[in-house]
Amino acid sequence: MLKAEINNIAFRGDGTERVILKDLSFQLENNSINIIVGKNGTGKSTLIRSLTRLLDERFYTVRGNVFLNETDLTAVPYDELLEIRRKKIRYVFQDAINSFDPLRNVGHYFRGYEDTPELKDLFDKLMLPEIKGLFKLYPYEISGGMAQRLLLASALLVNPEILILDEPTSGIDTPVSNLIILKLKEYVQRDQNSVLLVTQDLEFAGNAGDRIAFLGEGTLSPFYPSEEFFERSDPGVEKFVSAYNQLK
Repeated sequence: MLKAEINNIAFRGDGTERVILKDLSFQLENNSINIIVGKNGTGKSTLIRSLTRLLDERFYTVRGNVFLNETDLTAVPYDELLEIRRKKIRYVFQDAINSFDPLRNVGHYFRGYEDTPELKDLFDKLMLPEIKGLFKLYPYEISGGMAQRLLLASALLVNPEILILDEPTSGIDTPVSNLIILKLKEYVQRDQNSVLLVTQDLEFAGNAGDRIAFLGEGTLSPFYPSEEFFERSDPGVEKFVSAYNQLK
C-alpha cells in the first residue's frame, strides 16, 4: 500500500523557489484503479514522479513523506530505491520511447520471457505485432503508442505492487484503450496490486477508475468513488467536467 503526505513540491530557479503543488495527501487502495484527472500543465506528471524521487533534485524540492508499506521512499538509500522501482513500483510514461535505450532492440527488454505464454497473452491482448519480428526492431522504428504498450507489457510481466501510468490513452485509438482498461482491471485483481493513473481523458477515467481525484489550482482533491466524482459540486471539478463535455 502506498500512502503520500506531501506538504509541497517546489521548483528552484534563478535564485528563487516557487511552490507548484501543495497539500498532497492520499492513499492508494489495494485492488483498485486510482485516477487523478486535470488539465495539461497542472502538475500531474510532476506529482507521480515525486513519489519515487524521479524529479531532478537540482531543481525540485519535495517536502513530506511517501510510504510504501512501512518504507519511507523519501529516506530509503538510493540502491534500495532502485530495487523498489524495478520490482514493486513500475511506471509507464507518456513519452515511452525515451524509456528505451535507442541502442538496444525491443527483445532486450523481454529477455527470459521470450517463449512464455504470459508474454504471448500480453502481446495478443495489447494488439502488438508478432513477437519475433517486433523483437528485432529498435525504439526509433516503432510508434509512440506501440512503445507505450510495450512498456506496459514489460511492467505487467514483473507484477509490481503498484503500476503508475502517465496519460496512457495518448497516441492510441479507442479499441486499444478499451483493451488497456481490461488489462488493468485484471491486474488489480491479483494479489494486493493497485494502479495510479493520471490523465485528462475523463471518458477513460470514468470507464477505468474505481476512485478519481482532481488536480487543480496546485492541490489535489480527495479521491471519490468514480460514480460519485462526476456528481461533485466542487467548483474546480464542475468546471473541468463541463469544459471536457463541451469538447466531446
